Amino acid sequence: MNHALLISRRALLAVAATLAAGSISGCVPLIVGGAAATATVVSDRRNVQEQANDKNINANVNSALKKQFGDNAMQAGDTARINSNAYLGVVLLTGDAFSEKAKAQAGEIAGKIDGVKSVSNQIHVGPLGSFGDDASDTWLTSKVMAKLASTYDIPSRAIVVTSHLGVVYLMGMVTQHEGDLAAAAAAEVSGVVRVDKLFRTISQSEAARLDNFENKLPSTSKGSSSGMGESATIGESAPAKGAAGSGGAVEVMPVK
Repeated sequence: MNHALLISRRALLAVAATLAAGSISGCVPLIVGGAAATATVVSDRRNVQEQANDKNINANVNSALKKQFGDNAMQAGDTARINSNAYLGVVLLTGDAFSEKAKAQAGEIAGKIDGVKSVSNQIHVGPLGSFGDDASDTWLTSKVMAKLASTYDIPSRAIVVTSHLGVVYLMGMVTQHEGDLAAAAAAEVSGVVRVDKLFRTISQSEAARLDNFENKLPSTSKGSSSGMGESATIGESAPAKGAAGSGGAVEVMPVK
């Protein structure tokens, strides 16, 4: 099969899988010169104001990164192509940069944006990916979303999935049990090299409260949830084992 046609077919299948999983929402990943590989869901556990805040943060991060690195997708001379995704003020940066300097600059820029609480800079330093790489990431994200949506006891609507170079990043507000199940399920998907969890862990009672539609309105109460990644720094926790036969490792990645 022609390589270009194969990529197009995969991209179309990815869109179909994403739609089937109900993973379209107003929270769209922001990109500097590249295609995103992130899927979210129509309903999540953030209230309306929190979702709006994250959307605004993403817009501002995206604008600042474009100003620094340019806005031409996959053009000669590109130094970075970066995907940004914000969840409760925590910004996850993925993508590619030619140098450690460019990666560090991107992290510094994102960290200065109003409303950003912390930045998880997971940008890969090396050659910039191709359209084919982006299509593969999008396809992998769609497969993971479909897996989460079809696995019992996983609130896929509350989990944001981002993929890059076979690494799957999971963000959201989940209980410890839900987070462990989601990571193990994602690790079983073919093509997944590693699963990194950037969750805010909440209690079962808090999850039940947040899943109640009436409680989706903006609130000033802090609730009983712990901060996303307050318990440790990135990479400090020992990797958790996935389910038997899983294809990828699972790593806990709390955010400073």
